[in-house]
Amino acid sequence: MTIRVLSVASEAYPLVKTGGLADVVGALPAALAAHDVETTTLIPGYPGVTATLGKARAVHRWPALLGTPARLLSGEIEGHPLLVLDAPELFARDGNIYADPGGKDWHDNWRRFAALARAAADLGSGAVKGRSYDVVHAHDWQAALAPVYLRHAPAGERAARSVITIHNIAFQGWFDAGVLPWLGLPDDLFTLDGIEFFGGVGYLKGGMQFADAITTVSPSYAQEILSPEFGMGLEGLVAARRDRVSGIVNGIDPAIWNPATDTALPARYTDRTLGKRAANKRAVEARFGLEPGDGPIFTVVSRLTWQKGMDVLGECVDDLVAMGGRLALLGSGDPALEEAFRLAADRHPGRVGVMVGYDEPVSHLLQGGADAILIPSRFEPCGLTQLYGLAYGCVPVVARTGGLADTIIDANEAALAAGVATGIQFTGVSRDTLTAAIARAVRLYADRATWATIQKRGMRSDFSWDRSGLRYAQLYRGLLDT
Repeated sequence: MTIRVLSVASEAYPLVKTGGLADVVGALPAALAAHDVETTTLIPGYPGVTATLGKARAVHRWPALLGTPARLLSGEIEGHPLLVLDAPELFARDGNIYADPGGKDWHDNWRRFAALARAAADLGSGAVKGRSYDVVHAHDWQAALAPVYLRHAPAGERAARSVITIHNIAFQGWFDAGVLPWLGLPDDLFTLDGIEFFGGVGYLKGGMQFADAITTVSPSYAQEILSPEFGMGLEGLVAARRDRVSGIVNGIDPAIWNPATDTALPARYTDRTLGKRAANKRAVEARFGLEPGDGPIFTVVSRLTWQKGMDVLGECVDDLVAMGGRLALLGSGDPALEEAFRLAADRHPGRVGVMVGYDEPVSHLLQGGADAILIPSRFEPCGLTQLYGLAYGCVPVVARTGGLADTIIDANEAALAAGVATGIQFTGVSRDTLTAAIARAVRLYADRATWATIQKRGMRSDFSWDRSGLRYAQLYRGLLDT
């Protein structure tokens, strides 16, 4: 039996992307199709999305969806069904999809994403004529009210089962209690066992409270969020619903991330033709103003934030250069960290290159030309950049946490002897531990045969969506069988 799933999120590659969430949501339909799951993706109608759709057909209209007219437009995303919530008052605006041009969160984000969740629940409960789904799969806080609305659908409507995936529990969607009357939810939900959270309305908390299943994006992270250190105030709820929580590691789309076919690379290659990476390394040097050389190039493709450990990396740059390494950094975030890396580039011309911002083709070039990618995250639910590194032979150097711990095999003596090492792990994010990890990478790089073995083992790892897609399909079927 084919399972019909509505996947609802605030972004989906290739239509709109600010981070890894979009990659995951964009890849899921194809990953699930192999397991007899038909996935329809629902995203907001941002200007770029509606422009891509063109003259799309409206399949439903709301005279007042949380107080504003809205339409449901039908289209396709990578050959799979797509629905777009066209509500111009909420989504047709300039700036980042979450923030205004000044970088401040849109004042009505509570309403914008509650409307998205409400639309998903209408679709999942049969309130939209001609549409029915077995499962509504909500991603992160922006879609988290969908399970809440589903659980409180009008009597007589058949509600789909619901899943919520936590991509990062640090982002919870907390809003003032004053928004509650506008959400169209029962007043008695404003309790500890409902959507009340520290005196306000917790969108992610609500989704976790009412979803039929909760997933995180790695098994280790599913365990970590049981603790106060990682649970961000929701660890009690995670513990209370522990029997509903599971971790499923993300995959990557080989149609997009494949060094053998990637047009962003000057030279394409496989694990059997690693020598061709040299041309890409020269291109990285040219793009980031680095002195040509044979020493290792370390790269960073990341948000520049405390969570990602970028403050600690900033403390290690001088040590990295002193060891003979070079650094090519692509990212943006905390203005103080952006400035710190700019200053590091000024201190080490030709040894440190910094590009503040994000550029998709450049991120591919860095994976295909740099020797190692640094990911010193304090916590990391899953992470995708280390998976891209594996696929491209850009050896990951990662903190032992969350999905990083689940996906990278440390190059210790036993793993090297067995030929299974795929990267370097270190425990505890500090200047000393990260510097030591960089030093290990430099020593391993000097043994080119060993380094090539690590690269090849990583490139041959199963980092696709195959197993993850099967796990999600099994989860859906389990919900429908209960």
